[in-house]
Amino acid sequence: MPTLVLYTTEDCHLCELAEELLEELQASRNFTLQSVDISADAALVDAYGMRIPVVKNPTTEQEIGWPFQVADLLSLF
Repeated sequence: MPTLVLYTTEDCHLCELAEELLEELQASRNFTLQSVDISADAALVDAYGMRIPVVKNPTTEQEIGWPFQVADLLSLF
């Protein structure tokens, strides 16, 4: 089963919207969703701090940053 990683942080309204879209996608697509709070890792803050929410397929290394829709997320599979 594929995994998608959602780079996020607390109190991020856009991250909440992204998570809702990913949950919507899970209704029609079988994948594991892993949320990673970037605030615990300085390297992640450097990489994603101004771009979150970001969704990444760790197998292909392909990622997509906000704004995105469900149709855009499908390109990660």
